[in-house]
Amino acid sequence: MYYVMSLSRFLAVVISPRHPQIFLNCHTRSAVWWVPLFVPPSRATRAADASDWVHRLSPRLVLSLPCKKQLGLASSSVLNAQQFSGFNSHWHSLCLKSRTPAPTRPRAANRVVVAQAGTYKVAILGAAGGVGEPLSLLIKMSPLVSTLHLYDIASVKGVAADLSHCNTPAQVAGFTGKDELAGCLSGADLVVIAAGVPRRKPGVTLDDLFVTNAGVVKELAEAVADHAPPGALVHVVTQPVDAVVPVAAEALKRKGAYDPRRLFGVTTLAVVRANALVAARKGLPLADVDVPVVGGHAGATALPLLSKARPKAAAAFTDEEAEELTARVRNAGTEVVEAKAASAGGGEEEGSSSSSATLSAAYAAARFVEASLRGLAGDGDVYECAYVQSQLVAELPFFASRVKLGRDGVEEVVGSELKGLTDYEARALEALKPQLKASIDRGVAYVQQQPTTAALN
Repeated sequence: MYYVMSLSRFLAVVISPRHPQIFLNCHTRSAVWWVPLFVPPSRATRAADASDWVHRLSPRLVLSLPCKKQLGLASSSVLNAQQFSGFNSHWHSLCLKSRTPAPTRPRAANRVVVAQAGTYKVAILGAAGGVGEPLSLLIKMSPLVSTLHLYDIASVKGVAADLSHCNTPAQVAGFTGKDELAGCLSGADLVVIAAGVPRRKPGVTLDDLFVTNAGVVKELAEAVADHAPPGALVHVVTQPVDAVVPVAAEALKRKGAYDPRRLFGVTTLAVVRANALVAARKGLPLADVDVPVVGGHAGATALPLLSKARPKAAAAFTDEEAEELTARVRNAGTEVVEAKAASAGGGEEEGSSSSSATLSAAYAAARFVEASLRGLAGDGDVYECAYVQSQLVAELPFFASRVKLGRDGVEEVVGSELKGLTDYEARALEALKPQLKASIDRGVAYVQQQPTTAALN
C-alpha cells in the first residue's frame, strides 16, 4: 500500500510502508527536485492511515533549501507535522492490495533528516551504447549524484549535451576516445563499465560475446587502476558478467589496484525479472516481492531461490513450478532479443544494440548504482544481490549472492540463503557449478595471456 500526500502545486510526499523513505517532489514550471528523506527502518510499522504514519514517525519535517524557497519559507524554518498537514493538503491512497500488519512501536529516533545534496561523482564507460545511454539518463535523475561523466569511443558528447538539458542537479560532461578517458575517471567515486558488443541477434549466446568484450573490459579496468581514486567502486555490466568480472579482477591485480570489496558484477537484472515474474504469478504488489538470485548471470548459471523469496506468500512453489519460473528468468534475455528481432522484421543494422534487453538492463544497473551510493552515504541497511569474490562455494572464487553494501563496498557476503534449499534448488545449484567455474577460469586465463596496457597520459 502506498500513500501520496499532495501539498498544493508545490510539494508531494510519497510514502511506502515497506521501504522506509519519504520522497519530496518540489516542482515549479522550471525545476523539479526529488529529495529523499530517510527514516529509521521500520518495515512492520502500521500505515493504515498515512497521516498518522507521518505524525508518529516524523513530528518534525526538515525541508531542503530548494523546497523551502519554493514554499516561501526561511532557510532556517522547520515544519512540524501539524503545519505540514495544514497546507490545504489531501491524501490519496494508491492501494495495490490492502494489508494491515500488526502495529509496532516506532523506534526512538523519530526525526526525519533530509539527505545531503548529491556529492558523488559517477563515471559511465560505454555511455553511448544501448544500455549506457538510458542508464546515463537514470543516473542523471539521482539526487545522490553531483557529477556525471560519460565516456565512449564516439558519439558521447551529444548524449552529454542532451542530458545537460534535464533540469536535475547532476552536472554532466562527455569524454570521447582514449585520450580523454583519464579525465573521465579522475575523482570518480563509482565507475560503471557498460561498454562492449551487445547481444543483438537471435542465436548469439553470452559466451559468444566474450571474445570481443573481454578485451574491452580489460583495457577499461586497467584505466580505472591508473586514473580512478583507489577507493572507487567498479560495477561491471558488460556481458558475459560471469567471465568478464574475473577479467577485470585480474587486470586490477596486475596494476596493484584490486580490492575485492569494490568490484561488482551487476546481476540485478535477474533479480528484477524474478521479482516481476513471481509478483505476477502470485498476484502480489511488485514492491513487496524480493527474490534472491545466486550463482552467476548467464542463462544456465543464474538461480532464483524461490524458496527464500519474501513475503512468504511468494515462496510457495512446487518443484515443477520453480523449475518453470527458473527457466523463464534464465531465458528472459533471449525472449527480448527474439521479440525485438521479430518486430523489426529483420531490418536492424549490424551495429544496432536496440534488439537486446537494453531498457531493463539499464534500469537494473541504475538500481544497483543507487544502492551502492546509499551504502557509501552510510545507510546501514542496504542489501542487493551481486557477483563478487566470495568463499560461499569453495570451488567458485566468484559467486552471486546477496551482499550488504557500505562505505567500503561489500561489507558482508550473506550466505544464509544457501542453507535449507529445496531439492530442486540444491540440484540446480550443483548443476550450474561446472559452467560457472569454466567461465571464471576462462576470464582469468585470458588476462594471463595478454600484455598489460600502458597507462594513458
